Amino acid sequence: MWSDEFTNMLFLLVMAALLRASYELSRRRGLAESAPSGVMNLPSTSGSPEETELTPWQREWAEKAVRRYAQSQEKKWRRWNEAMFERV
Repeated sequence: MWSDEFTNMLFLLVMAALLRASYELSRRRGLAESAPSGVMNLPSTSGSPEETELTPWQREWAEKAVRRYAQSQEKKWRRWNEAMFERV
């Protein structure tokens, strides 16, 4: 019913899946041992406030970017609304 090539490919596929499962299981066990709290791969939130605080020019640029993003979204939704509902 099936050719020899198909059975060989199926065998390789099963072996690859088992190899990947073995790798993932050993990797998770290693991560769990290194993170005793049970939380894996989460960034540390215990950084000092000085490290996470923005400089004045960074804060100014961030506020400007937020304003421009809000304006562009407003234009986008206005055009979409006109295209969908207001034109006849």
